Amino acid sequence: MAKQIKNLKFKIKNYIFNLKSFSLLLALIAICYLLFTIFKDLPSPSQLKTTPYPVSTKIFDRNEKLLYEIWAEQKRTPIKLEEVPKTFIQATIAIEDKDFYKHRGFSQRGIFRALFNIVFHHQLQGGSTITQQLVKNALLSPERTLKRKIREAVLASVTEMIYSKDEILEMYLNQVPYGGEAWGVEAAAEKYFDKKVGELNLAEAALLAGLPQAPTRYSPFGVHPEFSGNRKEQVLRRMVEDHYITNEEFEEAKQVPLEFAAQRTDIKAPHFVMHIKELLVEEYGEKLVEQGGLRVKTTLDLDLQEFAQETIASEVAKLKRSKISNAAALITKPKTGEILAMVGSKDYWAEDIDGKVNCTLASRQPGSSIKPINYALGFLNGYHPATLLLDIPTCFAVSGQPLYCPNNFDGSYKGPIQARFALGNSVNLSAVKMLYLNGVEAMVDLAKKMGIESFQDPTRYGLSLTLGGGEVKITEMATAFGVFANSGIRVDLNPILKVEDYQGKILEEFEPKERERVLPMEVTYLISHILLDNNARAGVFGSGSYLVIPGHAVSVKTGTTNDRRDNWTVGYTPSFLTIVWSGNNDNSSTLTFGATGAAPIWNKIMRQVLEDQPDEWPSKPENIVGRQVCALSGKLPSNDTPEGSCQTRFEYFIKDHEPNETEIPKRFIEVDKTTNRIANNDTPPENRELQEHPVVEDALGTIYCLDCAPPEKPVIIKYP
Repeated sequence: MAKQIKNLKFKIKNYIFNLKSFSLLLALIAICYLLFTIFKDLPSPSQLKTTPYPVSTKIFDRNEKLLYEIWAEQKRTPIKLEEVPKTFIQATIAIEDKDFYKHRGFSQRGIFRALFNIVFHHQLQGGSTITQQLVKNALLSPERTLKRKIREAVLASVTEMIYSKDEILEMYLNQVPYGGEAWGVEAAAEKYFDKKVGELNLAEAALLAGLPQAPTRYSPFGVHPEFSGNRKEQVLRRMVEDHYITNEEFEEAKQVPLEFAAQRTDIKAPHFVMHIKELLVEEYGEKLVEQGGLRVKTTLDLDLQEFAQETIASEVAKLKRSKISNAAALITKPKTGEILAMVGSKDYWAEDIDGKVNCTLASRQPGSSIKPINYALGFLNGYHPATLLLDIPTCFAVSGQPLYCPNNFDGSYKGPIQARFALGNSVNLSAVKMLYLNGVEAMVDLAKKMGIESFQDPTRYGLSLTLGGGEVKITEMATAFGVFANSGIRVDLNPILKVEDYQGKILEEFEPKERERVLPMEVTYLISHILLDNNARAGVFGSGSYLVIPGHAVSVKTGTTNDRRDNWTVGYTPSFLTIVWSGNNDNSSTLTFGATGAAPIWNKIMRQVLEDQPDEWPSKPENIVGRQVCALSGKLPSNDTPEGSCQTRFEYFIKDHEPNETEIPKRFIEVDKTTNRIANNDTPPENRELQEHPVVEDALGTIYCLDCAPPEKPVIIKYP
């Protein structure tokens, strides 16, 4: 028995040994295979002095019309390191690799930062030194993979062994992309300032030194020209920190005006094209976009784009007396998110208005155009188009803050008004009351779900949020209002149909995906129906306003900020959506509002969009029911209601959300018999008298007497 046990132990040990050996062999094979795949066809650093063959990238509209060609040729003018100004070298090292002359290809600080982002944020990021950037741009593909990072690290180490620091820096300055066709510092100086690199001043050198990290993003000719100034200041500040310049030189360079060289004008739909280029760079990297021969088919309709551009230019010219100098427009297909036109300003090349700033991507206050989201939340919470929201002087008391007393645009009050007419006529106080009932946090949450990504922290906003107290982007508003057009389905904007390389290999292609429902279709139907109801807005806008498109049912909402800086008009059908903004890039006030500033432009563009299109109404869900309600109170008429005391009107409701209270012609209330006003806390007991009067009560419980004298003081409501 003991011998058998001994033999069994021997067999078990032998099995474990063989298993370990086999596992070790498998691990060794796996490591060898991994090393083979990583280092197979690894380029030699000796190739750093050769130039790759570039191919231009072309951007087309949806009908294959060429919008822009990113030049294939690289404009290079090789230059010796000693010809580069000392300030430029210092600026480059300060912003890109402060330890360049100390490390051997790697920055420990950068490596730890990269590892932190990979482990904790699951993002493959650099920590790249100048040497790593050189080999990445000159020898490797732009793909963001662990394999490429390992190859980059190996090549950087070998490069440091072969070349001196000055040789590496010289190659870097001659080969790094500075945007467009400008590869190398000399070409960049010519492109941006029409100068030789040796002629650059400190401010110009700082701006160029900041470009290589993201040439498209930081370009003064790109989508966000303001970013270039911020980047220049960041470079200068780093130079102060590294003791290359003094604080006095920093302040002086900040104030130096930059005069840029004239740029290419052979570009169609420039704001859109630059937006596309920025998206491509984010996805594929600067090198592939600049010289990889991409063929990009976009969603843009060039004919519609050019019509919108011409309309904005001509209409803004008419608004000069209203102190409006600029406008922007965005046209989309809500069902797919396709962008049909994007006009970022009245003139891309106009320097006096910062025309290159794409206002469809800029943050602006939306004014009352944001109100439909608030009312949609209210309908989601059980309120309805006949909900009474008294428009009478009212203030909201917030602890530790002055009273908030919102006013309407014209300074008047409408008295009893139901939600349909409050939204249609854009009554401010009623909207604030709806937000009071809904809660600011809930509105921010719904707005984010609908596409308003700019709304983040609810504590930053108050009840003025429903009047446009938070900044948004036109593109975000297009997504949010697209939810209404799509009967509750959110579809994000999509400007690209297909991307392929010049050999025909498809890199990406648009395919409709299953979308997220963020609102019930019953809620969006009610909102869309109110916004297309010309009778619901006639009290303020009249029956023949610019919000009417003859022969078409179009849901429309205007918006104007309190200081009239921003004027909006947003309108849509189930198939098309158009947003127009007008104002000034410097945020100065105008003398107009949405119905007269942006609306005429919107009307002209929307007529063109809907020309030859069938009339489309929002789809009516089965759970939408119609009822007769009292036109004043919004309650149901009763058999006991005296004839003539309740004029009725027809209204739509979500089933089971209809009003369940009947009209009460009169009720007893306490009245101050000396003033004939409803008694309040200041009314002495001897003046109080119980009287019968016709009254209405709104959703907040505020009582309004129809035949009493108007209140002497505003109603005070505590919030929250």
